[in-house]
Amino acid sequence: MQNYFNYFTEIEDHFQRRRGSVLLLSTVDWALIETWREAGIPLAAVLRGIDSAFDKHDAKKTKRATKKVNGLAWCAQAVMIAYEEMREASVGMNAQTEVAKEPAASGFEQERVALHLLACADALRRAKEPCAAALEETATRLEALAAETRAAAPKLEELDRTLLVMDEKLFAAILAAEPEQELVALKEQAARELAPYRSRMQALQIRQIEQQFLHKKIIEKYKLPRLSLFYMSQG
Repeated sequence: MQNYFNYFTEIEDHFQRRRGSVLLLSTVDWALIETWREAGIPLAAVLRGIDSAFDKHDAKKTKRATKKVNGLAWCAQAVMIAYEEMREASVGMNAQTEVAKEPAASGFEQERVALHLLACADALRRAKEPCAAALEETATRLEALAAETRAAAPKLEELDRTLLVMDEKLFAAILAAEPEQELVALKEQAARELAPYRSRMQALQIRQIEQQFLHKKIIEKYKLPRLSLFYMSQG
């Protein structure tokens, strides 16, 4: 299981290295990384796509002045191409050549997972958010999962799917209670920030990024935790 923090920071660092200067990623950029992660796109494919996009950009610079790349979304199309190429190359490969799964002692030990679940439960109870019933229900469920995790080693993929469903249900409850004008304003902001990159992305990808953008803004507003094990601190 690729750790969430490493996945994001590796992509951010690689993008900045290829750009040649530090550029803080926008909310749209972070939402794009989120869609890649949720789609199961390997980190290697993302980095290869970034390299491909910048290689083409640098080749153009030798011929004429070219604008600086100002967003990760500029690399979106190249990342998807790299991912498809990697998938095609893997077809027919012997199972023995696949990357081995991470060992049990890789940061996802029982106690560490349990502590993550309890920390999320505590954060939910301290969150400034109107859906008190949904927050309490989710926090209680997380505490039960933490107890189960301490009693017996969980199947990580199964547990993470459960956490993702819980996260989605909580987000839906919050959206239902959010003022309409605020949601409209956030969607307009997402549309403005995505405008320069629309020609490089498919409609489905754009909708996914807009949804992730909205999700991230709501999380920031109410200081909510993300439940998935991908967000678990490895410190």
